[in-house]
Amino acid sequence: MSFLSATLDRVKPSPTIAVSTLAAELKAAGRDVIGLGAGEPDFDTPDNIKQAGKDAIDAGKTKYTAPDGMPELKAAICDKFRRENGLDYAPGQISVGTGGKQILYNALMATLNPGDEVIIPAPYWVSYPDMVLLAGGEPVVVECPIETGFRMTPEQLEAAITPKTKWLIFNSPSNPTGAGYSRDQLKALTDVLMRHPHVWVMTDDMYEHLAYDGFEFCTPAEVEPGLYDRTLTCNGVSKAYAMTGWRIGYAGGPVELISAMRKIQSQSTSNPCSISQWAAVEALNGPQDFIAENNKAFVRRRNLVVEMLNAAEGLDCPVPDGAFYVYPSIKGCIGKTTPAGVKITDDEVFAKALLEETGVAVVFGAAFGLSPNFRVSYATSDAALKEACTRIQGFCAALA
Repeated sequence: MSFLSATLDRVKPSPTIAVSTLAAELKAAGRDVIGLGAGEPDFDTPDNIKQAGKDAIDAGKTKYTAPDGMPELKAAICDKFRRENGLDYAPGQISVGTGGKQILYNALMATLNPGDEVIIPAPYWVSYPDMVLLAGGEPVVVECPIETGFRMTPEQLEAAITPKTKWLIFNSPSNPTGAGYSRDQLKALTDVLMRHPHVWVMTDDMYEHLAYDGFEFCTPAEVEPGLYDRTLTCNGVSKAYAMTGWRIGYAGGPVELISAMRKIQSQSTSNPCSISQWAAVEALNGPQDFIAENNKAFVRRRNLVVEMLNAAEGLDCPVPDGAFYVYPSIKGCIGKTTPAGVKITDDEVFAKALLEETGVAVVFGAAFGLSPNFRVSYATSDAALKEACTRIQGFCAALA
């Protein structure tokens, strides 16, 4: 009999972390590797935010806080939701966790019973299904192909809902595709949800401010106020504020749910780092102009990558609305063979051969629930992206 929990058999390690780890190991061994797997900005945390963290240390603000966030940060989050999303939450409706992942996990742990279903549009962030499984629920994956712009249609949502459905996890702009839902597209989905009052909505709005070409972000409870009482609106400071390592995520939702999440957090991690919380206060309350400047770089990089990947034989790369990923199809490469003799049977084989033969690390599409694709993070330098895409072009051209 195994010493380990049988629950572990239901989940797998994060493929994105695995790719980044492998790329780092190859680099350490002397290989010329360009890693395009990491989902974090290459920009440094803005100076005013770093200074707020330093000031907190110098002021001795290094003690425990309330388990799910200190009052000053909750107030800043309430102001943010009101100012940017038109959502009114009281401090008792706010939860702060050690990153957005903990917020989502706490909510699932607090609400799922065996047999409960969670609708997850694919492609999805790799952790969604496994968190549902760890919490005892059943992921219901809805494939949203390239033909629909990687977006779930109202008809697909309607067909996926059953009496056992408890949550829809909604992510826009999306990781891994960068696809976003317009207000009209989102309203069509919320109209479906209004017909099914037992279904709750868990949003992942982490890429809210990384939106391009006039795409206007909106979140479900903002578009349909009737969903306010059964929506957990989740966000964080990691992406837009280049604070991935600070580990601060947050959410607004009904008091009963937030209280249940607090109970779980109080008996697991307790409070997020106090220094990180003070830095997050400055992030939300301080100057926001650097976001638009960073976005100019992201748009430039996106356009470079999209153009170069679409010039590669066998690849089809849609233009994303936001985030910092592209999700090209390798349909035109399936069945071909690399110069090293590897037959491309699926996107995982493609990604592995690409890394071994060219030193470019990407994440294969099956990890996100939709093949045959791969994800490129363009949150790195223009020079690295140009070199990586040149290598990908050469790799594809050499397939026979």
